[in-house]
Amino acid sequence: MLTNHEKSVTRKGVTVFLLISFAGTWLWLLFARAGLGLSALHPLLQLPGFCMPGIAAVVVRRWITNEGFADAGLKLHLKTAWRYYGVAWLGPPLIAAATLTLAAALGLWTPDLSGPGGLPGTKELVTFLGLMMVALILTPLYSGEEFGWTSYLRPRLFGGRPVPSTIATGLIWTAWHFPLAVIGYVEFTNLAIGLAVWALSFQLQEIILMWLYQRSGSVWVASLAHAGNNMVLFLILGETLDGRRGLGTVTPMLLTLAPMAVICLLLLGTRRLTRNTPAPTPLLARHIAGTD
Repeated sequence: MLTNHEKSVTRKGVTVFLLISFAGTWLWLLFARAGLGLSALHPLLQLPGFCMPGIAAVVVRRWITNEGFADAGLKLHLKTAWRYYGVAWLGPPLIAAATLTLAAALGLWTPDLSGPGGLPGTKELVTFLGLMMVALILTPLYSGEEFGWTSYLRPRLFGGRPVPSTIATGLIWTAWHFPLAVIGYVEFTNLAIGLAVWALSFQLQEIILMWLYQRSGSVWVASLAHAGNNMVLFLILGETLDGRRGLGTVTPMLLTLAPMAVICLLLLGTRRLTRNTPAPTPLLARHIAGTD
């Protein structure tokens, strides 16, 4: 159990982390968009903003709370966590396949099975494999978010209790993304409905990311899954389903909620998220890291 002093240090760290993450990202997006005239899809606009939570976590750990990085999940754990790396890498394309199957069943999409043996064409397969490799290569970039949200913030909310801390992190993560809906990164025909679906999507993603991080002990597993969500799952579904049946960009997210909800219900139903992860103790973390 944390002492009053340690609780105070943790609250201070979380407060500074949120201030840097939100103010740093939002101010940069405003400057890059209005001042520099960069497109919302330009890498120079995205990279500094999307890495801000990771930067905030480094600043807080190193200079605000002095707790160090002993509990940051920076080790790869390849020997013990290789199965979870596999889940993180293969999960997004499998969710994409389940979503497309649902879309086909609902009459929202007709698959192109013009390839050999009734399989998708060569172009589609090459694109799919290419996106999977891109997700693998870009995993370090997505650690800019996971090192902040899943590794730093989540264990420090609600004493590290998995369910409430994950819900809170998901809501905060969603709010942090909201400016992207008004600068052209994503466009919703109905902003209120779009943001609501987006929020639920982020919440389900955070449950899965937290489970992967908790089970593997490595932030790199969660980062790989995050990269797969963006570079495989939503790119494929966006290219395939956007604009169909008048549902606009909400379509991929709306349909993806079904398979992700099933996964999350299985994790919750089998109590795989109920193992409590104690809140980090700043002074203990410093001692372990050898900085005290």
